[in-house]
Amino acid sequence: MSALEGGCACGAVRYRLKSRPMFVNCCHCRDCQRQVGSAFAINALIETDRVEVLSGETSCFTMPTDSGRPHDVYRCSICGTTLWSDYGRRKVLTFLRATTLDDRAALAPDAHIFTRSKLPWVQLPQGARVFEVYYDMQKEWSAESLARREALLGAGR
Repeated sequence: MSALEGGCACGAVRYRLKSRPMFVNCCHCRDCQRQVGSAFAINALIETDRVEVLSGETSCFTMPTDSGRPHDVYRCSICGTTLWSDYGRRKVLTFLRATTLDDRAALAPDAHIFTRSKLPWVQLPQGARVFEVYYDMQKEWSAESLARREALLGAGR
C-alpha cells in the first residue's frame, strides 16, 4: 500500500493511514447531508490505532443524530475541517472522511448506503452496490475486513 496521508484545509492537522480501511461507505443519510453540508459523506472505516496523527490537534463535537445514538465528530482545532467521526463512542473504530486525503480519489466507495434519502439529482454509478438503508456486512465485507472488525469489536457486533 502506498502511504495514504491527508489533513485539514489549513494544514495544521496531518495524518497517515497505517493500512487500507476495512470498508468505504458513501452515506446519503440526512445526518451526513446536514453535517457535511453536501449530498453525502464518504466514510472510510478503519481502526483508530491505524490513523497516525502527524501534527496538529482536533476538537471533538457531539452532533445530534436522527437515531439518537452518540456521534462524535473530530475537527481541526484551528480551521474546523471535519476529519473523522466516532459513531457510538467506541473509541476503537474511526469513520475517516475520505475526501480529507491528499489524493481525494484514492478510496472509492465500496457501497452507497441510506439511498432512501439520496437527493434526487445525485446519479449513482452504474454497477455500484446500492442499499436503501444498510447492508449485511457478512455478505458485503471481505473476509479480511470482517476478521479485523471482529478483532476490534468482538464477535456479533
